[in-house]
Amino acid sequence: MFSHLRKPDFEHFQKTLFNKTNDYIPLIELGIHPEMREKIFGRPATSVKDEIAFMRGLGYDYIKVQPGIHIEINRSIAKNANVAVDRSWSSEHDGVVQDWESFEQYPWATSSDLEYSRLEEAGKLIPDDMGIIGQYGDIYTTVWEMLGFENFSMKMYEDPDLITAMFAKIGELVVSMFETMASMDFVKVLWYSDDLAYSSGLMVSPDFYRENLFPYMKRIGALAKKRNIPFIFHSDGVLYDVMDDLINDIGITALHPVEPISMDMTELKERVGDKLCLCGGIDVDQLCRAEPEHIREMTRNFIHIAKDKGGWCAGSSNSIPEYVKPENYLAMIETVLKEGKW
Repeated sequence: MFSHLRKPDFEHFQKTLFNKTNDYIPLIELGIHPEMREKIFGRPATSVKDEIAFMRGLGYDYIKVQPGIHIEINRSIAKNANVAVDRSWSSEHDGVVQDWESFEQYPWATSSDLEYSRLEEAGKLIPDDMGIIGQYGDIYTTVWEMLGFENFSMKMYEDPDLITAMFAKIGELVVSMFETMASMDFVKVLWYSDDLAYSSGLMVSPDFYRENLFPYMKRIGALAKKRNIPFIFHSDGVLYDVMDDLINDIGITALHPVEPISMDMTELKERVGDKLCLCGGIDVDQLCRAEPEHIREMTRNFIHIAKDKGGWCAGSSNSIPEYVKPENYLAMIETVLKEGKW
């Protein structure tokens, strides 16, 4: 793969996530689909050892690891004989929780149900020049998925106490994950993910997030600050209405993934480039449909935008699904490794 082009340097990656301009641009992804990993790696990459070898071989400085947990939500599944992967989506109407009765009957997970063996194994196996990101998220997303978005929207006004109670159940559980991850000295970055916006704006009002979600995110930010490690936040969509909250109150140091249909990288660099490292931005749609040379030119443009304007970690505008063209994904990576230097 590309290990001959760049050796891992996790300290450099950390500095970039603190928005410090460095000698070269590191790579970042929220997720790389197992099928894509197999296409590139030549075999399934499922173990921690495989994960380290795969990420290292492509030029990444880290592996990202989540705690183990199962939370039942209401999803619909669409099976397609033409593809190997079934598609699922969350209910627009009803969920596993509908009212106080179903809330009380639901088998809520607790911190004792969380499982950290993969993180512990990663801590033992990670090479000295790589690092571990502890990642989880979806407090807001899990609440609305458990209710169904239509029911969630009604309960926001008809029964706000139920909404508060659900945020407490999920929020405390997720914060406990980050407390445990932050206590592991080999976890050197915290990453919280939760989609809060569409390409047209926030899904709900800023005040709703400030009241129900941001207090939990702020606690995660405080954990990162106490450890003096970077804190990445992932959300799709337009986030300008809560950008001050994210930076000044919650304390994120890096923002992912900068969807091009939502927030322009150049404008975002001008507005918050002195405060935040920006991550991602290479359009997933183009990674699926364009040709490799177009991806190289797009990546070069992002490198030009990032130059001398604070930190940028290169990657896709969301994640790498199995339907991205492998040659396009590799073209993006190779361009960054060869040309993303100052």
